[in-house]
Amino acid sequence: MNYLLALLLPPLSILLTGRPIIAIIVFFIWIPALFFSGGLTHPMFILLAWALIFHAREDRRERY
Repeated sequence: MNYLLALLLPPLSILLTGRPIIAIIVFFIWIPALFFSGGLTHPMFILLAWALIFHAREDRRERY
C-alpha cells in the first residue's frame, strides 16, 4: 500500500515510513520541482520513497 502511495504522494509515503525530517525536506523540494519542471522530477522522488520504504522493511526484518 505504501508503494502505491509513493507513486502519488512521495513525501507522505516517506513520512509514513517513520522519517519525518526527510519527509518535510522532500516536500519543500517536491512542490517547486513539480511546478518548475512540469513533473519531470517526480520519478526521482518516487525512487527515493521506494528506496526508503524498502530499507525500512529490511530494518524491521533484522530487528525480529
